[in-house]
Amino acid sequence: MKVTNLDERIHVLDNSSNVLSVIKRIANSGVQEEAFYIFDVGDIVRKHQIWKEKLPRVEPYYAVKCNDNITVLEVLAALGTGFDCASKAEINKVLNMGVSPSKIIFANPAKPASHLRYSSSVGVDIMTVDNESELHKIKYLHPTAKIVIRIRCDAEVALCPLGIKFGCDATTEAPNLIRTSRTLGLDVVGVSFHVGSGCQDPPVYLRAIRMARDLFDFAKEVGFKPYLLDIGGGYPGDKNTSIDKMADTINQGIDECFNTDDVKIIAEPGRFFVASAFTLAVSIHSKRSVRGDKTCPNVTTHNMYYINDGVYGSFNCLLYDHQTVKPLPLKNGSGKMIPSSIWGPTCDGLDQVVENVLLHEMELGDWFIFENMGAYTLPVASTFNGFPVPKVHIIAENHIWRSLKNNSPITEEHFVMGNVPDNLNYGLDIGGSDMVTWTNAKVEISANNLLIDSSNSSNFIYDYVEVDPLK
Repeated sequence: MKVTNLDERIHVLDNSSNVLSVIKRIANSGVQEEAFYIFDVGDIVRKHQIWKEKLPRVEPYYAVKCNDNITVLEVLAALGTGFDCASKAEINKVLNMGVSPSKIIFANPAKPASHLRYSSSVGVDIMTVDNESELHKIKYLHPTAKIVIRIRCDAEVALCPLGIKFGCDATTEAPNLIRTSRTLGLDVVGVSFHVGSGCQDPPVYLRAIRMARDLFDFAKEVGFKPYLLDIGGGYPGDKNTSIDKMADTINQGIDECFNTDDVKIIAEPGRFFVASAFTLAVSIHSKRSVRGDKTCPNVTTHNMYYINDGVYGSFNCLLYDHQTVKPLPLKNGSGKMIPSSIWGPTCDGLDQVVENVLLHEMELGDWFIFENMGAYTLPVASTFNGFPVPKVHIIAENHIWRSLKNNSPITEEHFVMGNVPDNLNYGLDIGGSDMVTWTNAKVEISANNLLIDSSNSSNFIYDYVEVDPLK
């Protein structure tokens, strides 16, 4: 895929640089005011290596909805993964990279008619179904489709339970769907399940695999030759998390129920690949200090920090993905820790990022970083109230560049060499030489500069006022 001038290339780091050093160089440059991401390509490569080691029989089909950044998709395609797509737009995005239609599963059990027509026209045949109405629709619009029956088997603990919306009963409904498919002349090729996004119940995979085995046997009795088992998603991807327990249970189930090369086994990991690959940096643009103790009117009891990204942007994950986030001040503090809250930039009172956290005193222009921000953040972010979605800067270590540069669709043109932090400070464009001209390039982003009235050169910064205690 040709890289256009609107895309940012992957910046190859020198040996002295890493994610944190790049963030510091950008944040402390004096020209950066908006929130931004650092995307570490090497993190995805390492996750792929872990997957192959822990789940050697399971081929990952990345869930595009989790993070559809084009470089994420290109890197995963270069590593040989398949793709779980839920719409014609996602299918089109993956096909445009040169990925074969056979490497895509249309894993949305409820598909609009136009999307089915599109999948038929481009040869995306494998798709999930959990209801009889869908079978009749597929028979009419895509009769050569390969049907994967999606059953319900919910984890007891998951960030986002999915069984309330998708998945048929494995004992009663699934056999009926298999018989109906036979009557309609559709080809049932396998069984799928999804235990829930952010699963924390490893034994659920064994229960689901055993259910799938029973349905494989039933499908054979009806006259089908099923060959595909899709064990869905739910795998954690944050730093310091592990899929070891899940992998042990899954491997046990595979050995017990599908110990044959005649069955292809796939999964739909999303957050596993991208959660820890993205780090978000945000700055404080406003601050409100609360003095709630009338007996000590000069003592701050709570600080409210307003940052340049919020729940209508990257932190939509707090509302839709039930995540918790941890603010990490970019510079070390000192002195007393003060109860604090962190708020997004919009005018909506719902726009609260952190309700209560102990922080050292921070000032305007100071930065927080938030790790593990790659999953279900950017694809859902909006520009509500006119605040922009953060820009993504992409980096890779030298050995990652060497391992990826000749793996299609990744080419040499995807990379740029040089002193990456300096380049990123000024918005290096795709050509590797042109710089974005900053009209305020010499203005330091600090409380003093932001608040001094240049018309009278006053040294007044701000004054404290008494406000009622926070409810």
